[in-house]
Amino acid sequence: MLTTSFFLTGEDLLARSKKSFLLIFILFMLYPATGQAQFFDSNNEDTKRSGDIILVALPASTALSTIVLKDKKGFWQFTKSFATNLAITGGLKYAIDKRRPEDGGGQAFPSGHTSITFQSASFVHRRYGFKYAIPAYALAGWTGYSRINATKHDGWDVLAGAVVGIGSSFIFTTPYQRENMQLTFSSSDDQYLLGFTYRF
Repeated sequence: MLTTSFFLTGEDLLARSKKSFLLIFILFMLYPATGQAQFFDSNNEDTKRSGDIILVALPASTALSTIVLKDKKGFWQFTKSFATNLAITGGLKYAIDKRRPEDGGGQAFPSGHTSITFQSASFVHRRYGFKYAIPAYALAGWTGYSRINATKHDGWDVLAGAVVGIGSSFIFTTPYQRENMQLTFSSSDDQYLLGFTYRF
């Protein structure tokens, strides 16, 4: 008789959740690019407007959070990643000059709305932890969808914007807790030592 046991630690579950979230997001963004699926009425003004509001509200609330938490280092990391994201996104828009899906305008690749909102969401993820970033990622994903719905971008534009935004944050941002708190453990023959250090 063969028996197996399977246990998931909290870290394993979190790692699987991150992978599942990323896979679902990529599939969601790529499907409209090929199938032109619309879950809501295309060119819906409310959908477009909500994406425009999130474009401003998400980075503003992220920067404000660093101020409320008195996280000066985090504020400067956010500022550097935000500026880098704008520079890369703008540079790619002018260098590639891809046409937009319906209105014929240029500079569609990558989506600026998406790169800005994903830069904010990934900053929260990297600095404060994934569980705090889930609502921000959801808002950033909605913003990306709003750009497809408004026929300003296709799925590839939005996916590229997300990659640029996430990459910009991960270059400059370090985890907040690891800088200020450190948990250590050591053992010898019959002694165990647990240490906790907090830097102010």
